[in-house]
Amino acid sequence: MDLLPDPFRTILAFVVVLGVLVFFHELGHYLAARWRGVHVETFSIGFGRPLWSWTDRRGTNWRVAWLPLGGYVKLHGQEHPGVEIPPEQRARYRPGETFHDKPVRDRAIVVAAGPIANFVLAVVLFAALFGTVGVPSGGTVIGSVVEGSAAERAGLRPGDRIIALDAEPVTRFDEVQRYVQPRAGVPIEIRVRRGGEAADGGEVLTLRAVPEARNGPAGVGVLGITGGAVVYERLDPFRAVWSGVVHTASVTGQTLAGVWQMIAGHRGTEELGGPLRIAQLSGQVAEMGWVSLVSFIAILSINLALINLFPIPILDGGHLVFYAIEAVRGRPLPPRAQEIGLRAGFALLITLFLFVTWNDLVQWGLFRWIAGIGG
Repeated sequence: MDLLPDPFRTILAFVVVLGVLVFFHELGHYLAARWRGVHVETFSIGFGRPLWSWTDRRGTNWRVAWLPLGGYVKLHGQEHPGVEIPPEQRARYRPGETFHDKPVRDRAIVVAAGPIANFVLAVVLFAALFGTVGVPSGGTVIGSVVEGSAAERAGLRPGDRIIALDAEPVTRFDEVQRYVQPRAGVPIEIRVRRGGEAADGGEVLTLRAVPEARNGPAGVGVLGITGGAVVYERLDPFRAVWSGVVHTASVTGQTLAGVWQMIAGHRGTEELGGPLRIAQLSGQVAEMGWVSLVSFIAILSINLALINLFPIPILDGGHLVFYAIEAVRGRPLPPRAQEIGLRAGFALLITLFLFVTWNDLVQWGLFRWIAGIGG
């Protein structure tokens, strides 16, 4: 990708990243549906008019559409609540293969399989990195501080050991990088241990730094520090898989903690980004090499899984809430209640999409540019 101009590299990296994430998410739904005996009518990567399509011998239409902002699996008999199904359409249903005729347990399995597939993808990617490149070790001791950088302005010095970022403990330098990169322009509270030979010796200081943006106002955040000598230890397959599971759980916990801090008002919502920021970061991370790109896809896969598990109607988590209520009541919610919930969930998602797009444009400096022209 280094040979491509920046715009083309960004677009290609974004399509690859999002395509991988969406494919595995929908593959989870597809495989679970096959397992539970539900016919899959359509498996689509992207929305809109198909650029390529093919129908297999089971009658599933596989397609790649022109708008690469998601995808979907159309399950047989999965109609919108409240929609009156014409008798002629119902007559074409395959006996025993319709989604809504399955027990609530089977429907919940099919819906939950998408986010689970994203978690599994993250484990596999992390395990592949740990088994080929290795696990970085060397702690969080700062090796050098760039003159005039955000780290120097914050008071960081070579030899400081970073203990925590925004109260989140860190033990490896790659954790520091992963935390800082998406936070360009966002203040970070850095707790360091200074002086002392022992790991628990010396003085503990709390400093505040604002990462600078590399490659433009909305670029990758950097502090301007380097770590000490880093040694990569390749793991055997069993240890690599286990480390992948542990690392996935760690990233999941950190992400949920960050979301809770935003809800509680302890952290600003300017960190939330949408497709525009993901596209830009995809191009920048791809420039760093395939290892960074694979790690970026794994982290985004975890985020996609968590977002889909939020209890918002229209998302997988919202459907799981409906199924949980159905399991308790012994019958589904009335179609009208489901329809209202889905409409409210759709409105919430549109609002969130507009908000994160606004954040992206602010990070890019678009409004400052417009104000500068107007001034």
